[in-house]
Amino acid sequence: MKLTKRILDAATYHDQGGTHYLWDDDLAGFGVRIYPTGRKSFLVTYRVKGRQRFQTVGKVGELTLQQARKIAMEILVEVRHGHDPSGERQARSKAPTMADLATRFMVEHAHVKKKPSSAKTDDSMWKLYVLPKLKKRKVADITREDVAKLHTALSKTPYAANRMLELLRKSFNLAEIWGWRRDGSNPCRHIQKYKEEKRERYLSRDELARLAETLNTAEALGAETPATIAALRLLIFTGCRLGEILKLRWAEVHFERRFLRLADSKTGRKTIYLNAPALELLANIDRPDDNPYVIRGLKPDTHLVNLKDPWYRLRKQAGIDDVRIHDLRHTFASFGAGAGLSLPLLGKMLGHSQPATTQRYAHLAADPVLWAVDRVGAELQAAMEGGKGRPEPSSPTIVEPIQEEWLASLTENQPS
Repeated sequence: MKLTKRILDAATYHDQGGTHYLWDDDLAGFGVRIYPTGRKSFLVTYRVKGRQRFQTVGKVGELTLQQARKIAMEILVEVRHGHDPSGERQARSKAPTMADLATRFMVEHAHVKKKPSSAKTDDSMWKLYVLPKLKKRKVADITREDVAKLHTALSKTPYAANRMLELLRKSFNLAEIWGWRRDGSNPCRHIQKYKEEKRERYLSRDELARLAETLNTAEALGAETPATIAALRLLIFTGCRLGEILKLRWAEVHFERRFLRLADSKTGRKTIYLNAPALELLANIDRPDDNPYVIRGLKPDTHLVNLKDPWYRLRKQAGIDDVRIHDLRHTFASFGAGAGLSLPLLGKMLGHSQPATTQRYAHLAADPVLWAVDRVGAELQAAMEGGKGRPEPSSPTIVEPIQEEWLASLTENQPS
């Protein structure tokens, strides 16, 4: 029969053991589905690879018969061009969301290929910044505008904004590999990072002397635990990262070869060579049988985990309230650069994986370079004047005196 408005209005449900259909003779595949409740919907049916598909067009009453027939014709045209509108719609409803991407990223990438601390940071980024806005959105639907809005919302915290952008950039690259987005569609492309102000803070000799005196006083009075004092001194003398010292095991300390052989660090396996003060510190730390860690925690078989609170107390007493624990590492590097050590050597000492990381200390090596330039200039000028001698530029402070003065300031009055 040809469907008309009169037929639709008069049609009622007939119990035939299932849904009741009325089909249109004028447009093959177009019809009306009548439910037991009396509700009626326009639909279109077609076959794809031998499978019959049903796709709802709209409710009778919300669409006129003419409107529904037009939509049905458009759907059937798509089918003739090789599309499967109903199947594509079902696939879309099952397509992965940003919540799915976050879960798979953490399980298959972060927890497998990153350090636990880095994975924890990634997890926080997802939960704090990304999922509250995009959790239910389909991965394939995320646009550059969506990412730009997230990035802009964090403009007052450039570091966090840029770390989140890098997290999303990697996540969408993986989404392409997993087939969740088409190749080359990463929505993070062309979004510029915010400029980050690098915080460069180094302790001067006077500040180091005050810190050394504060540590000695705290140790003598028992104001801080021996583990706390030892950890801070080791950070100063080794230039290590905080986690490398707190998690250091005795099995990784090689006194006879004067180095630490770290099984793991931010940059993987790592060797830290030890100077005399560091060796002396390690030799004077108690080594009980029930704990494998150098910087022991309060319980057996644990290491110290909280150095933040005692550090806040000690730095205030030393009058260096703006100094972070990580700035002790910068201080180690700054003394090395200022003493004329080459940047590649300094990078090796610090365990930098990228030369660019060490480059931040380049300006501190200016004095030795200027001295060398002056010396070459003096030699050239003397030769051009017929060999007349010229006073040689005063030599910069070399490594040994700096090291001796620095180490003496830190070890003075330190118990043997």
